[in-house]
Amino acid sequence: MNHRLHVAALCFLAFSAWNQGSGQGQFRIEEATIAGIHSAMKAGNLTCHGLVQQYLDRIDRYDKRGPAVNAIITINPKALARADELDAEFAIRGLTGPLHCIPVIVKDNFDTAGLETTAGSLALEGSVPPRDAFQVRRIREAGAVVLAKANLSEFASSGVETVSSRLPGYTKNPYALDRVTAGSSGGTAAAVAANFGAVGLGSDTEDSIRGPSSHTSLVGIRSTMGLTSRAGIVPLDLDRDIGGPMARTVADAVAVFEVIAGSDQDDPVTEASRNKIPQGGYAQFLQKDGLRGARIGVLRYVMDPRTADPEVVQLFDRAVAGVKMQGATIVDPVSVPELERQPNTYTKGEELVWTRCSPFKYQLHDYLARLGPNAPVHEVDEIVKSGKFHPSIEWLLRAAQTSPRPPHEDPACEPVREETRELRRILTRTLAEHKLDALVYPSWSNPARLIGDQNTPDGENSGRFAPVAGFPSITVPMGYVRDMLPAGLEFVGMPWSEPTLFKLAYSYEQATKHRRMPSTVPALGANPASPSH
Repeated sequence: MNHRLHVAALCFLAFSAWNQGSGQGQFRIEEATIAGIHSAMKAGNLTCHGLVQQYLDRIDRYDKRGPAVNAIITINPKALARADELDAEFAIRGLTGPLHCIPVIVKDNFDTAGLETTAGSLALEGSVPPRDAFQVRRIREAGAVVLAKANLSEFASSGVETVSSRLPGYTKNPYALDRVTAGSSGGTAAAVAANFGAVGLGSDTEDSIRGPSSHTSLVGIRSTMGLTSRAGIVPLDLDRDIGGPMARTVADAVAVFEVIAGSDQDDPVTEASRNKIPQGGYAQFLQKDGLRGARIGVLRYVMDPRTADPEVVQLFDRAVAGVKMQGATIVDPVSVPELERQPNTYTKGEELVWTRCSPFKYQLHDYLARLGPNAPVHEVDEIVKSGKFHPSIEWLLRAAQTSPRPPHEDPACEPVREETRELRRILTRTLAEHKLDALVYPSWSNPARLIGDQNTPDGENSGRFAPVAGFPSITVPMGYVRDMLPAGLEFVGMPWSEPTLFKLAYSYEQATKHRRMPSTVPALGANPASPSH
């Protein structure tokens, strides 16, 4: 920090300390929004240092102690120093960017310069990448503070639970501590839901942003394939991998999305995004009347009547009625005969797909090579031989070991690619025939399962359409079933229809405002609820 910034910081901190000490600046971080944080800073009621310290205090109180949410792998030791730099810059010229001093929880499969990035695996313990992932660099340039790295299902391999070898034990759902957060971005979800950070970054191969968001009453965005860069994110399957925001409000998720969207020379697929980002950005589509005049199709067939939770179905029915009350035309149900006759033809679980066509081995090897000579391992065989992995991912590693050739050379991968092309055709035709702005369904047909439960139906719907077809989708809180277990409502649309999806989701959110803070992690000074559920 240069001398001018240092002096400015001291003056600014001294003034802010006096102001807050005089009772004028009592800012509470619980459920704080980006806009609220910036307003408090402009009013002189909040410093970046004070904000970051409050979040660190919550992590210290609730992540490994008390309810022991177990969401955080690594805390950034330079977070407060970065906050002081931002305070100094603010004293001279105000907010430095759209995410000025916004503490972000980053999933631990995003490369973060200066911090360990392990993808949840002990095999990568100590791996510090030489540079930031594209999305991490973008948020830092926008003024964000990378506060901590969050737990995930190891190598992002599971969409139903969050457990890894890097962090002992499961990540717990703050709404019910004996239940899962789904996966794989469950650490980011639990941390943001518990107010350990303002917003988060997750990755989504099957449902790994939207599933955890649904289970923890958050908003999660999966972009059109090619609108956001995957460069610097540990790969699982680049045909489906996406990185994106997780937040407590649609406005905050869109604010992060606006920063991270766009082309990146290190991810060629993003070349398609040129001229696709609307002039004026995405925030202009946060319209309270965004559902008025929209046509929404209801995909009821995804809710298997034999296994769907009746309370989730009732919530969904109320959500559809609420969407209609906001002025949308509802097409209910939308029939998709090809998918209804053979519901698993185009949307197989990732484990089944990867036993037929496994890109993981070759894509991981490319990632490890980019780490340079200091990479702790260099290939899948080394990971298997080390034994430094959670037993739940042995199937993935074994499938990768037997993969005979790269996916673009493997004839077994062509049927998978054809299924993807066919699903795109089916969805495109369905949306066009009914003149729909979006399709809607419960993100999950069942609430979060008990930790360790591998037998009862999980009800996961988020992996059926958007990840396979490369279409965009967004999940938004839909309410709660028994014992305050959250459920999510998902909108999916045509490629590059993010502006429309943001309008629909924001309008629904503002009309319902379902989001509630979990009781197990209350404001500091209060007594948390019993961790019995």
